[in-house]
Amino acid sequence: MKMVKCLSQHELLEKGIDALYKELGPVEARRFMAFSRPARREDSVKRHRRWQASLDKELFMTRIEAAHEQARKR
Repeated sequence: MKMVKCLSQHELLEKGIDALYKELGPVEARRFMAFSRPARREDSVKRHRRWQASLDKELFMTRIEAAHEQARKR
């Protein structure tokens, strides 16, 4: 089996940028590198647990009860 040597992060970035400049030219390479990347989606369970941890449970239940009371009166 053949051993594969991985490039350092610096070497990888340097070679990647060189390849972009060579293939696209300086203007298009810079445009490509300036693309914004979408934010990573947060796991819904983690988001829910974080929300629960910050929740004032008594206030939350009071608001729910008030909403139910208003709905009953309609």
